[in-house]
Amino acid sequence: MNGTTTHTPLDLSAFRGRSLAVLGLGVSGMSAASALRDAGAEVLPWDDQETSRERAKSLGLTPTDLMDTDFSGIDALVLSPGIPHGHPHSHPMIERAREAGCEILCDLELLTRVERDARYIGITGTNGKSTTTALIGHVLSELGIASAIGGNIGAPGLSLPALGAEGVYVLELSSYQLELLPGAVCDIAILLNITPDHLDRHGGMSGYIAAKTRIFQGQRAGQTAIVGIDDAPTRTIFDDLDKSSPATVVPLSVEKTCTGGVYVSDGWLIDDRDNNASPVLELTSLDALPGRHNAQNVAAAYAACTTVANATTDSDRNAVVAAIRTFPGLVHRQELVGFRDQVRFVNDSKATNAEAAAHALAAYDNIVWIAGGIAKDGGIEALEPLFERIEHAFLIGEAAQDFAQVLQGRVPADISGELSTAVAAAARHAGNGPATVLLSPACASFDQFSSFEARGDAFKAAVRALDGFTATQVGGTA
Repeated sequence: MNGTTTHTPLDLSAFRGRSLAVLGLGVSGMSAASALRDAGAEVLPWDDQETSRERAKSLGLTPTDLMDTDFSGIDALVLSPGIPHGHPHSHPMIERAREAGCEILCDLELLTRVERDARYIGITGTNGKSTTTALIGHVLSELGIASAIGGNIGAPGLSLPALGAEGVYVLELSSYQLELLPGAVCDIAILLNITPDHLDRHGGMSGYIAAKTRIFQGQRAGQTAIVGIDDAPTRTIFDDLDKSSPATVVPLSVEKTCTGGVYVSDGWLIDDRDNNASPVLELTSLDALPGRHNAQNVAAAYAACTTVANATTDSDRNAVVAAIRTFPGLVHRQELVGFRDQVRFVNDSKATNAEAAAHALAAYDNIVWIAGGIAKDGGIEALEPLFERIEHAFLIGEAAQDFAQVLQGRVPADISGELSTAVAAAARHAGNGPATVLLSPACASFDQFSSFEARGDAFKAAVRALDGFTATQVGGTA
């Protein structure tokens, strides 16, 4: 079943007659400008890029240079999260808005103001946000709970359907977006992990941590904070919340037992929120969610979905687990394409750098690796501790020669050049298995493909053309 069966547009009539500037006309900005215009607001859209302004004109919007605008008469500036508004500098139009006392926010803040009766699940963290968000949305849909996914994944905020009091918005929230949500409060706020990222944008690690911590702002009794505790910053945040927050604070760990929380032990997901340490799911049974990082994603989704569904009985919790089992995974992110005998084929085309590829290499054994493209700074040297997991590498694209030199004497490697050639050679090498043929390129795609999506689609097409290939059955076992 699907929790969202109809698409009722948001009621944005509260903005009729109000003046709103929109700075940044990417996907979310263009959506916000169009929706507010259609609702009768006076919209002043602007983007520094002429191509974006021309696209706005084609949609019936009139670009307005905000440097020539009196912000004292503007109710709010709807800002694209990608535009700097603090470190390392602020866009000059933002400074003018601040001087005039104009409120600065993002489209998701407007969503929370018009859909006040709905519930909100917010997900943030340096890694794992998208998978956790998609998994929660999938489970709620399977449970028949009206829901919609948005934010940093899925649809822009003001294009989401109206859900009302029975609905749940599942929002992936970047640190940039969290800084532009002055009044939004999450009924369930999830912080997965924190490692250094975007430090120039936030003025250092302390600023980045502060931005992530904003997901818990305003939480009240009856609401829930779910916090990973496997890194030092999140452990500190958990300790602070556990002492001071009126919300229910739930710890998550894939490394240790956490009393009163949800954790992983010996490959099992354990629910100890009732202090009875109940094993609820064997994680190795989830082909679409392999590896330590996905164990954390599953733990967070399980904790959130059982809370939303008020799953207090074994039967209720089993329904959540059953829905998790049917999750197909995110496209191009360790996407299980299928099997040939005991060989699994995995599309991880989204891994465009070594850090991303490391997650996949750590998740499988007997790997036949397809890598290459346009290398990022540092290449694949950082993956050296994982080379022992690779049986053979087949290299493609511009980086093939350089990668072959790095792998020399460490991992047997062939230069295949083209992806289709690499797939055929990798399949021959893998034979009947057991093995995993893994496309996790650690490179950008633009030497041979228009995008990582196009590269992943080409991989899947080549795999599906193999003799004896069987497409995956979601929830099955290898």
